[in-house]
Amino acid sequence: MQLRCMKNLQPAQPTLARIAASTWSPNNKRLAIADHNRFVHLFDENGERRDKFATKAADPKAAKTYVIRGMQFSPDSTKLAIAQSDNIVFVYKLGLDWGDKKSICNKFQQTSTVTSLCWPNGRYTDLIFGVADGKVKMGFLKTNKSQTLYSTDSYVVAIAASADGLGIVSGHLDGSVYRYFFNDDGTATTAVTHAKLAHHPCVPYALAWGEHIVACGNDCKVVFYDRMGSQLQHFDYPMTEEKEFTCAQFNPSGQCLIVGAWNKFRVYTYNPRTAKWEDAGAKPVPNMYSVTSLGWKADGSRLVVTSLCGAVDMYDACIRRYRYKGKFEFTYVSHSTVIVKRLSTGTRIVLKSQFGYEILKVNVYQDRYLVAHTDTTLLMGDLVTCKLSEVQWNSSAGHEKFFFDNPQVCMVYHAGELTLVEYGRNDILGVCRTENISTHLISVRVEEDHAQAVDIDGMPLVEEDKRKKTIAYLIDRQTIRILDLVTQAPEATVWHTTKIDWLELNRRATKLLFRDKNRQLFLYNIATQERSTLLNFCSYVQWVPDSDVVVAQNRGDLCVWYSIDTPDRVAIVPIKGQVEDIERTPGGKTEVVVDEGVHTVAYGLDEALIEFGNAMDQREYERACHLLEQITLTPETEAMWQNLSQVALQEGRMPIAERCFAALGDVSKARALNTINDLAARAEQEQKSQPDGGHYNGYTHYTVRSALAILHGEFKKAEQILVEQNKVEEAMAMWEELHRFDESIELAAAKGHPQADSLKDKYFEWLVEQGQEEKAGEMREREQRYDEAINLYLQGGLPARAALVVTTKHVQVRSQMLEAIASSLMKAGMYEKAGDFFERLNMDERAIEAYKKGHAFRRAVELSRKKFPGYVVTLEEAWGDWLVSQKQIDQAINHYIEGNQYVKAIEAAITSRQWAKAVQIVDTQDPNDPITKKFYKLIASHYEDSRQHAEAEKYYIKSGLRQEAVEMYTRNNMWESAHRVAKMYMSEQEIAALYINQAQQLEVSGKYKEAERLYLKVNEPDLAIHMYKKARKFDDMIRLVNMYRKELLQKTHQTLAAQMEREGNLKAAEYHYAQAKEWKAACNMYREAGNWEDAIRVAKLHGGVNAMKQVVFAWAVHLGGDMGAKLLTKFGLVEQAIDYAIESGHFDHALELANSSLKSKLAYVHLKHAMYLEDEGRFQEAEVSFVKAGKPKEAIDMYVHQRDWTNALRVADSHDPPSVTDVLVAQAKEAFDKGLYEEAEHYLLRASKPELLVKIYKEARMWSDAQRIAREYCPAKLTEVTADYAQWMHHNESAGDPSAAGKLWEDSGEYNKAIDAYLKVTKQNNHGKRADQLCQLWQRAVDLSYMYAKDRLPETLSTVEQYLIGLNRYEDAGRMYEDVDMFKEAVNMYMQGELYDRAQPLAEKVSPALAEEVRNKIMAATQSQIDGDDLADRGDVDGAMSVYYNQGDWPKLMELARKSGDKSVKKYSPPYIQFLLEQGQVEEAVKTAMRDGLSEDHSHASIYAAMLESFLKILPVRFDYSTLADQVLKFAKALRGGPTEGLERLAVITHMYNMGDRCKKTGLFDLWGKVMLHQCRNIDIIPADKAFYDAGMAAKRCAKEDTKGQYSWSSYAFVYLNRFLDINEMMEDPEADPTMMDNGDFVGSEIPIDFPIPKKHAIPNEKLEEVRQWVLTASLDQTIEQKLPSPEVKISAELEDIFKQICRGQVPSVLQLSS
Repeated sequence: MQLRCMKNLQPAQPTLARIAASTWSPNNKRLAIADHNRFVHLFDENGERRDKFATKAADPKAAKTYVIRGMQFSPDSTKLAIAQSDNIVFVYKLGLDWGDKKSICNKFQQTSTVTSLCWPNGRYTDLIFGVADGKVKMGFLKTNKSQTLYSTDSYVVAIAASADGLGIVSGHLDGSVYRYFFNDDGTATTAVTHAKLAHHPCVPYALAWGEHIVACGNDCKVVFYDRMGSQLQHFDYPMTEEKEFTCAQFNPSGQCLIVGAWNKFRVYTYNPRTAKWEDAGAKPVPNMYSVTSLGWKADGSRLVVTSLCGAVDMYDACIRRYRYKGKFEFTYVSHSTVIVKRLSTGTRIVLKSQFGYEILKVNVYQDRYLVAHTDTTLLMGDLVTCKLSEVQWNSSAGHEKFFFDNPQVCMVYHAGELTLVEYGRNDILGVCRTENISTHLISVRVEEDHAQAVDIDGMPLVEEDKRKKTIAYLIDRQTIRILDLVTQAPEATVWHTTKIDWLELNRRATKLLFRDKNRQLFLYNIATQERSTLLNFCSYVQWVPDSDVVVAQNRGDLCVWYSIDTPDRVAIVPIKGQVEDIERTPGGKTEVVVDEGVHTVAYGLDEALIEFGNAMDQREYERACHLLEQITLTPETEAMWQNLSQVALQEGRMPIAERCFAALGDVSKARALNTINDLAARAEQEQKSQPDGGHYNGYTHYTVRSALAILHGEFKKAEQILVEQNKVEEAMAMWEELHRFDESIELAAAKGHPQADSLKDKYFEWLVEQGQEEKAGEMREREQRYDEAINLYLQGGLPARAALVVTTKHVQVRSQMLEAIASSLMKAGMYEKAGDFFERLNMDERAIEAYKKGHAFRRAVELSRKKFPGYVVTLEEAWGDWLVSQKQIDQAINHYIEGNQYVKAIEAAITSRQWAKAVQIVDTQDPNDPITKKFYKLIASHYEDSRQHAEAEKYYIKSGLRQEAVEMYTRNNMWESAHRVAKMYMSEQEIAALYINQAQQLEVSGKYKEAERLYLKVNEPDLAIHMYKKARKFDDMIRLVNMYRKELLQKTHQTLAAQMEREGNLKAAEYHYAQAKEWKAACNMYREAGNWEDAIRVAKLHGGVNAMKQVVFAWAVHLGGDMGAKLLTKFGLVEQAIDYAIESGHFDHALELANSSLKSKLAYVHLKHAMYLEDEGRFQEAEVSFVKAGKPKEAIDMYVHQRDWTNALRVADSHDPPSVTDVLVAQAKEAFDKGLYEEAEHYLLRASKPELLVKIYKEARMWSDAQRIAREYCPAKLTEVTADYAQWMHHNESAGDPSAAGKLWEDSGEYNKAIDAYLKVTKQNNHGKRADQLCQLWQRAVDLSYMYAKDRLPETLSTVEQYLIGLNRYEDAGRMYEDVDMFKEAVNMYMQGELYDRAQPLAEKVSPALAEEVRNKIMAATQSQIDGDDLADRGDVDGAMSVYYNQGDWPKLMELARKSGDKSVKKYSPPYIQFLLEQGQVEEAVKTAMRDGLSEDHSHASIYAAMLESFLKILPVRFDYSTLADQVLKFAKALRGGPTEGLERLAVITHMYNMGDRCKKTGLFDLWGKVMLHQCRNIDIIPADKAFYDAGMAAKRCAKEDTKGQYSWSSYAFVYLNRFLDINEMMEDPEADPTMMDNGDFVGSEIPIDFPIPKKHAIPNEKLEEVRQWVLTASLDQTIEQKLPSPEVKISAELEDIFKQICRGQVPSVLQLSS
């Protein structure tokens, strides 16, 4: 605790001037100081003296010798109690304001000296004081009397109250300390109210009660006790240091203690963590002497210390202080108390934990609301209303969300719970769970506080809080819960079909407004649980503040409900714009602020109608009536009059009710109330006239009460009131006036009226005479005279009553009477009554017919079920038809179903919009029935209308209207769904046509964005572009062109620019020209339009300064003359003005401008003038100007151009000698052009230009002259000329023979180019050369390559080879290869040319292998020419077969071999089988093997193995291959141990397949299935997908045939086929890892886990889909065990012997297998 002396309120005196007492008011505004002169000084909170008054003596006549013993403010700060030594306690009433009058309101006279005083907190009318005789007394302000609380035998030296005001302690002269608890303490833990707490070692002059009780005195010890008297701590100080402790005082939190001593005071602080008191040190004050009193300010921020010499010092007390966001100052005066001060206004609020917990963190929200955390509580406060709350809170700080939109309640959201805390209440108002925490989705209403009740003395009374507290919140987005926060009971739950986006309760929480996402506004009456629709479209809604008036906006209308109890009465005001807010000023003016775009407009509401609601809430009915009387009667005010009339009647305010009914025009009620009011007035007058008459309420008189009962229709109550007053005659008169004579007779009989019987007889006769047979019959029925009653009922046309008498009273009547009753019932149309009558008489058929006629079908059906069950169906249909005719269509559905009329049932369900039921019924019908599809379409249309698009799609598809489903999604902008459906059910062409059609419709309706999306979906951006072009939405058009036709973007801009220009929209045209980078066109457009300024702007913007100048020039030209020149000068373009003068031909003006302003331009002007003169043909004048311009060369060029060579040479000699050469050259070129070569050669040689002469000759293709000039005048150019000549010849075939160019290249050493030139001569481009000449040229190319370009030799050889082959010159080609030592290639050439005599000798020289190869080819070539048929005819069979074999003529070969014998067949059959396998004819190969048998040659084993492997892949086949299996087994047996051991296994597998097929055909399905399952062990040979497919399908068939259930074939089928599907998935993914396949099903079996995945599918796709569907179905079948069953081992064991037999060559038969 830090204590800093702020100021001295009163200086010390030089003598003793003891300050008797000091105290602060609880409201922190006043400080009272009692001095030694018995004056009380009043200071404000800043320590400024504001008032002073003298205390009074007990005896006004006696001298003032008393001493003030104690002083303290009352808890409400309005009173000040002073204890005096003259045996009295005065209570002064000071008021709350400084100017209030002071007076003594109470005084308590005692018999002994009053020694001490305290006023416990919270006890407004009770104060405590001690007296010298040891008694502790309580003074009661209400009675002005005192009462002894307890008595002791020792002088009372000190009294202190606890901080909560529930107890006191007193210290006595003998050192005893007593404790007392008040009787109304609900938390007391002791059995007695007071007891001796402790015995202190010294007199406890310093006594205080805070966190603990402290006592100290002159022994210099400070001792702390708990409330049970146990000593907790003590601090002992030396006597020399402290002398004595004179007073003690806890701060308001009880956690800081100040103890006064000599020239100092000590500070003790309580540490809540250690639960110990700590000595914070002493505050020395020199020359202060003894501390006489201590006073803590109620908020703990100030401490007043008074001394023996009259000094009063004020100290600032705090633990720490800091500023928050520069707006607030937080002062921690204790661990549990923080003073929050607003720096701008200086207002303060004390934030204090009521439980003494340490405040850890304080935040301020919205500059108004406080939130503080302790370890276990949460504190909240409102700086405006100064209301604070503290609630238990266990959540960690920092994770909560706080909402302060409601000024009465703080909402805290944490972990899915919304906690409500009302400001000023220290308990949680309520908790609700919701995820929707938007302030628009939560509404809390707490009834405002009423003025606190006080007693007759102005003391506040504690009352139970009965205010209504309600919350409305969302359980989910479509459900509202309305909860009573007081009882925590739900008041209502509102279910809605659409998401809710706004809700709010009215201020009394009787009605709820809410709006959904569709902008529909609803009103919910909580009391009646009724909902009504206010608006179908609402963009704004709000309750008018402090009223039940509703303001809402419906598009362009402002809707106001002044009386929300009648929602149909609404005032509508047209507005423009959107409602922003509702403002209600304190002056009583309510306005609706509307934003109309440019400005806001305020629409005033009828304040009288608004105030009416407030008056009704406050029960000020007279004011409400007065307000309505000032308003014209309208539908709104009529509803208000009606409401007021009902309330006035309920509250007994009859004059007001009379006025209301008069205003409403209800004359009867107004007249009745007028009569009642007169009766009440007369009753009051009569009571006043009585001798003992006093105040009397006339509305309690029995005549008034009976009249009111009659008004309310409570006639029995009126009768009771009159009878209680013994007014029987008046009661009977009342009934008779109401024409209710039976009640009158009944009353007369009950009360023993003498004329009761005569009245009854007269009444009966009157009823009969008046034709009221029903009433008469009832009388006879009550008298049990049933025959007469029945006759009367029948006479009165009441056969039902007659029938009821017969059936209920069990009256025995004649059959004629029964028929009469029945006929009367039927004639009267009372068929149900007649049916009931017939049923009771067991006439069932007639009863059913009567029920049916009376539409009492339920009764008819019930009776038919008992008596005629077959007739129920017909009745149910009729019942349904009748219900439909009565518009009770939904009820007819079930009856149609019961009557087997499903079409009618569906129609009824659809008509009554019972769509779920309609769907349920339709789904039971044939889906292909056209009627069913029609209903599906209707259902789909409904779901589309209700925006349940997924359901709508489903039923559109079922109805076959797939296009409608797509169009539905298109209409609702659900493009992805539309595209999905279209792709599923429509072709690409249909999709495109549909989308284009839809887009065109959207285009017509102006929905361009949607149309664009459709066009783009079908890749038709051009249509979208054209659409935007037609709609003149050029920005969108350009956007699409840029995205999809970027190459046409510039052209599009140009087209649009031209269009805009034609339409006169020049700005738009300029934009598009600029985008097309055709800004010059924009300039021209503006020029043509005469907008030269715009043209200049565009040119400068896009073309820069130069372009701008050109436009300015053009403008100047357009203006012409001086205006054009002035324009140029205006733009600061002097140089440009000169140019303009030149352009316009005013050379004199241009020369004048140049001479005067820009001499640097003079030469330029002369030049332009010369050029102008040249163009005019004035060459001599032009020559002069050229020379003046310093451009003699231009003059020379002019003469050259004119072919005036003389003048050209003259000017050159005179002004530009170097140009003489140029003139001669030009003259030479002219001569060349004319063909004067010698003359031209003379000019060029004169000009020393032989190189140019050579170039000209070359260009003219005069190669000999070029070589001559080069040789004579520039030898260095000779080689170049020669090379150019060769190059020209090489590239220009038309110029001559390429061979000549080749010769030139060869001569110049360019051998590569020479080779190219030689090779350029081909058979087609031979330039007239013969074949021999061509061969020589090509041979020369090969020789050059061989000698000079060996890197090109292979290329050259290859090219020449092709040339020679094209000429059939194989011999020349061979010799060419021989010349370059490539003998093998030479042999090949000879062989191709069939030059065997040249090829064979050369091959023998090269190598024997090559010679052998040549010989074989020669022999093959010779045989291919032999006719096999001829050899066969001549009898050379072997030769013929050899020829057929070499020629590949297999049919003839095998036919001849089979004729010639088995040896030939065995020789040629294996290669023929191999040939068939290569051709993919596996079945034909197998048939050949079976027909011809197998060879015994071991070398053919690989062929047979390949045949079997291929054959296994295509099994099963349609032919019998059992002989093949036998032959292969024999062949394998012969091979056992041979080179091809795998053939034996193939033979076994083939044989098992054969055996399996035979078992299947003979009906041995179990054995067939076992064989197929066993074949899966061979998946390293058999394709895995085929093996598992065959096994699975066999197991599936076996499961079907296995009626005994011997094996779990379905389980085998499921496992094997599932494996088949897994393998297929692996085959689809080439990168799949076979080891990743799930092998759990085959662990422990003999089926390999590691096997090759086939590359090609052995099973067709259609069978794959069939298997996939079966596996999916089987996976859902609970009867199929999805794993291999245990009999797997048994199956393997059964086949083991069979396989051993096969391997030994003992082939079992089918009979053996079956056994």
